[in-house]
Amino acid sequence: MDVINRADVEVLEHTVADELTAMSEAWDWFENLVGLKGRKMFARVDETAGTYTVCTPRKPADSFDLTVGVLPGGRYRRTVLEGDPPELYGRIGPAMEDLKAAGPWNSARPLVEFYRRRTVIELWLPIS
Repeated sequence: MDVINRADVEVLEHTVADELTAMSEAWDWFENLVGLKGRKMFARVDETAGTYTVCTPRKPADSFDLTVGVLPGGRYRRTVLEGDPPELYGRIGPAMEDLKAAGPWNSARPLVEFYRRRTVIELWLPIS
């Protein structure tokens, strides 16, 4: 567990309900639309609104009919999960709860999942 500072990043995004089936369908749809090659993939979780947003940094040549948003920068407490899906995905919720238990955090900002590669996920918890 460590602390990172991130700048705002403009992203293409697709938002669904923060429910397992909706999230899984969103990932399948989004990855098929934008492709994975040369892309960084993130998810933004707004616990207050109950939404889950899949997103990828916007590239100048992108012409997808998607909402343009911002992956918010700032300070985050981070942990890294490694393993094979789908077991890896089942560890996200408990690991995020561990991050929350490690100290004060900013519940007004979204939680972030960074899918570094198929077997590695970074979890970012916003802190002040």
